[in-house]
Amino acid sequence: MKVLIIEDEIAAADILQLLICELCSDAEIVAVLQSIDESVEWIRNNPLPDLIFMDIHLADGSSFSIFDEVQISCPVIFTTAYDKYALKAFEVNSIDYLLKPINKKELERAIGKYKNLTSNYTDNSELIRRLIENIKQPVKNKKTSFLVPQKDKLIPLSVSDIAYIYIDTKVVKAVTLSNTEYYIDETLDDLMNQLDCHDFCRVNRQFIISRKALKDLSVWFGGKLSINLIVPLPEKIIVSKAKTSEVKRWISEG
Repeated sequence: MKVLIIEDEIAAADILQLLICELCSDAEIVAVLQSIDESVEWIRNNPLPDLIFMDIHLADGSSFSIFDEVQISCPVIFTTAYDKYALKAFEVNSIDYLLKPINKKELERAIGKYKNLTSNYTDNSELIRRLIENIKQPVKNKKTSFLVPQKDKLIPLSVSDIAYIYIDTKVVKAVTLSNTEYYIDETLDDLMNQLDCHDFCRVNRQFIISRKALKDLSVWFGGKLSINLIVPLPEKIIVSKAKTSEVKRWISEG
């Protein structure tokens, strides 16, 4: 059984390799990849393995971007630290997942599901496509405001006033169109599940931007993009090559 691992945390990848080899004596780890770009290039230039373990959140964005660039027909077992919304989609579409930190018992269960899957399907690309579409679907009853701290009070911050949300040294902050900054005690993944995906886009691992705040795009080296907003930014917002098509599509759908 040839196995490909896509995981940007070295320690997590090492543990996963060890557990796979303990559970499957015939397992061969063909590669361990750490980014979207690296994964796309490898898949384009190598035969697909029997099974892929894929982390949802990579350093350069969501691993779902990989499916926009290459055709993957082999079974995929996703791994995630906290994406509860995605977990529901996995269950609906009968594609397995592993919740980090991965333990041996859960891995054994997932591999068992993989073996059952391969005995009934030769190509699960349609299942994966439905999974991704399920996750990308808007969630009903989107948030219209968030309670945020201001001195010794909690005040409502209207979603319509937000220009962008970003992570600053592990702290999530929302910046308004008037350039006022507030702290939000939620992860970017959880926030995206509560925001309207027509109005907001997760452009990389660090930034969510509002359509209202978008000014224009600059071409960046290596096929990447730089996003310019109508408000000042603490740093450049860079979109990876693998995610540029998704971001351009979001902008054009406005």
